[in-house]
Amino acid sequence: MAADGAERGLFIVFEGGEGAGKSTQVALLAQHLAATGTAVVLTREPGGTPTAEAVRTLLLAPATEPMSDWCEALLFAAARADHVAKVIAPAVATGQVVLCDRYVDSSLAYQGFARALPVEQVRTVSQWATGGLVPDLTVLLDVDPALGLARARDGNRMEAQALEFHQRVRAGLLALAAQEPDRYLVLAADRPVPQIADQVRTRVAALQSATPPARGATT
Repeated sequence: MAADGAERGLFIVFEGGEGAGKSTQVALLAQHLAATGTAVVLTREPGGTPTAEAVRTLLLAPATEPMSDWCEALLFAAARADHVAKVIAPAVATGQVVLCDRYVDSSLAYQGFARALPVEQVRTVSQWATGGLVPDLTVLLDVDPALGLARARDGNRMEAQALEFHQRVRAGLLALAAQEPDRYLVLAADRPVPQIADQVRTRVAALQSATPPARGATT
């Protein structure tokens, strides 16, 4: 719900495999919106609050010992719960545009499709953690995992997974997009950065011109 006297803002998420260029496109969109006078909150997952950033370090640091799949999934959900409660939901409620690098669909793709945890169980945990907050738009930057991994530079625990793992992530993200085509903008990420940014801006402008819907629980 929007705060009294304030229009509800927008919640826009960027998803994609490793090296898809999400961080670049999030930053470019943030710069564009800020230049037009739009109040923007730029954030990421896992992260966005001190607690969630601490969990991010635990999740993405090179592993000293194996982490169980459900431990990983629940840590992502815990970080997300703090992030939504303290950053995302309050900003949207006060009319700001929140741009987030990853959200629930990453958990569904990485821990569900790629780790082979039951996708609906991962979805249920995420719904509980977020209070059912759904993005108004999810931009999926689709890239061949081999190309994406060649671009990636973080060297984190997720990047270190086998190519087959990242292929399952890609398949999962595309499957999720196919289930909700109206919420997704799927773009090939192997094209020039300005060309992708133009398409993102066009879709966001259309979204801004419409009355932002009051998004409820995920379907």
